[in-house]
Amino acid sequence: MASPSEKDDLRTFKVVVNHEEQYSIWLADKQNPPGWKDVGRSGPKQDCLNYINEVWTDMRPLSLRRKMEAALQ
Repeated sequence: MASPSEKDDLRTFKVVVNHEEQYSIWLADKQNPPGWKDVGRSGPKQDCLNYINEVWTDMRPLSLRRKMEAALQ
């Protein structure tokens, strides 16, 4: 019998992002949680996580980044 982590690897996930530009993965066949939208990337779990590692280089929420940028001006 396959372990839960092995079963996860067989499912298709999608990458989602919220209004604060924070990323997560969600099962591709499930409706997105409220406030999250697709970014157009889907596939195996690890592929989605690798994509997030590439694009989400600043972990600060968008609202914080904007406040910090405004304070510098």
